[in-house]
Amino acid sequence: MKRFLSVITLLLGFVSSSVVTHAQSAGITIGSKSFTESVILGEILAGLAMNAGAPVEHRKQLGGTRILWNALLRGEIDAYPEYTGTIAREIFATEKIASRNSMINALAAKGISMSAPLGFNNTYALAVTTNTAKRLSLNSISDLKRFRDLKLGFSNEFMDRGDGWPALKKRYGLPQSNARGLDHDLAYRGLKSGDIDVIDVYTTDAEIPYYGLSLLNDDQRHFPQYDAVILYRSALSKIAPAVSTAFKGLGGKINAQQMATLNAAVKIQQQSESAVATDFLQSAFKISVTTEQNSLGKRLYSRTLEHLFLVGISLFSAILVAIPLGILAARRRTTGQFILSTAGVLQTIPGLALLVFMIPLLGIGSEPAIAALFLYSLLPIIRNTHTGITGIDPSLQNSAIALGLPASARLHLIELPLATPSIMAGIKTSAVINIGTATLGALIGAGGYGQPILTGIRLDNIGLILEGAIPAALMALIVQFGFEWIEKRLASNGRAAAQT
Repeated sequence: MKRFLSVITLLLGFVSSSVVTHAQSAGITIGSKSFTESVILGEILAGLAMNAGAPVEHRKQLGGTRILWNALLRGEIDAYPEYTGTIAREIFATEKIASRNSMINALAAKGISMSAPLGFNNTYALAVTTNTAKRLSLNSISDLKRFRDLKLGFSNEFMDRGDGWPALKKRYGLPQSNARGLDHDLAYRGLKSGDIDVIDVYTTDAEIPYYGLSLLNDDQRHFPQYDAVILYRSALSKIAPAVSTAFKGLGGKINAQQMATLNAAVKIQQQSESAVATDFLQSAFKISVTTEQNSLGKRLYSRTLEHLFLVGISLFSAILVAIPLGILAARRRTTGQFILSTAGVLQTIPGLALLVFMIPLLGIGSEPAIAALFLYSLLPIIRNTHTGITGIDPSLQNSAIALGLPASARLHLIELPLATPSIMAGIKTSAVINIGTATLGALIGAGGYGQPILTGIRLDNIGLILEGAIPAALMALIVQFGFEWIEKRLASNGRAAAQT
């Protein structure tokens, strides 16, 4: 067991140093939300910062507005693309933002600067298929009041944000009660298949003309102006003035048609965001930015290191904590019930929710992911350690006591060796759960195999989904076989010790 722990420690040290070295190389950190337009704009910002001479890291697909905004406030990212309507209605929902100057002042009070509008308004809209619009004579959002049974499918953020579905429903007096939240990109597929009748869209989405959708007129002007802007930390003006100046220079450079074309190049033509951003920078600014196109092998190597880091640290820590807790639970019944119940409650919390709960405490990136995975790994090990010890034949325990063996000697010579199969089964279960759940870490910038899975879902690219799913499954099998080998070695060592 000591040899096993030493190998794991060395492996984790190697992976950790690799990840830390990569993280420390980034001077300017750009963030982007989990939809294509935001990722493209993030790549453009990264190119501008790189051209200004700064080392850059782009943390893609970090989730929704609140995650990006809070990361910006904490200094975990330096800039990200945002929209004025979101700033007014979501970020400063409790304040009255009546003008651009008041918005600038509210941001400045928090140490954040805002660029001039980039040149396009990407507002929300509700969309239906052309056939549905003709069949039901739908022209405006108000027309939806006549059809209570329409199936509504909105992006998860739209379901909860200040200018989203609750406010829209109240403003128009809509009777529908069956709205459900789902991924923005998956909503288009649901609309096409007929599973959904109405979805929310961004007006520069490439899918609107691709699927031939009809946009419903916002006849009561519920949605505000969503001018695209760049939010960045005001400190950049001193820390990296050239980068700050470059961001400001993006104002007025992208109109709505250009943005829709950039989106289509990625979503429809399957070009990479980095390649599209590079082409834009060349045409708009005459900037040549070299973007490294990693091969499949390099991507797998990088994602494997990131995933091993998440899984290894969290699982190893869980083993060190859970086994003693399981022993304590077996020794003291009342305390044991509390330990098992608490671990059970943690296990019932959805993985994504647990990750989000950790963000206010630990920020974004690998730290909250490791903390959440650690908590998720506890129950199987605690429970199996408890079961393995309490399931030992009482006569063996009594014989050891009669021989005068102290409690510590009984634990190491009798209880733990006999409970090893049960304990190892718990560790294997935790390892498999951990590897699968770790893919969610990509939602908060932790990387790993979840990154290509999320990108594949967003771009409807099965190849990218498999690029993350297959290695994750293989890692789970390898880890399980590895622990089975360790279990057999421990069992054979135990038998050899017993014979001597």
